[in-house]
Amino acid sequence: MAKRVTKPNGDPAPSAASGGAKPTFEEAVAQVESIIEQIESGEMGLEDQIEQYAKGAELLKRCRDVLDRCEQRVEEISSELDRDGTTNDD
Repeated sequence: MAKRVTKPNGDPAPSAASGGAKPTFEEAVAQVESIIEQIESGEMGLEDQIEQYAKGAELLKRCRDVLDRCEQRVEEISSELDRDGTTNDD
């Protein structure tokens, strides 16, 4: 039987789970990577794997939201530059 491993940093979003601020994009990516390592190690039970998978899915959603907002902002900046004529093609 596989032994259960509990890492102090294993909780991917302690601040989000406790109602605090959401993790930054970089923190969320690091937490997802940690979750993947834990699940792939095969040293945790199925229920724990499912719980970690769910946390990882929420973190990935957060990352997608951040990326979408950043992409939109870059498009807005580019549009402003084009509109103002500040781009120089010469």
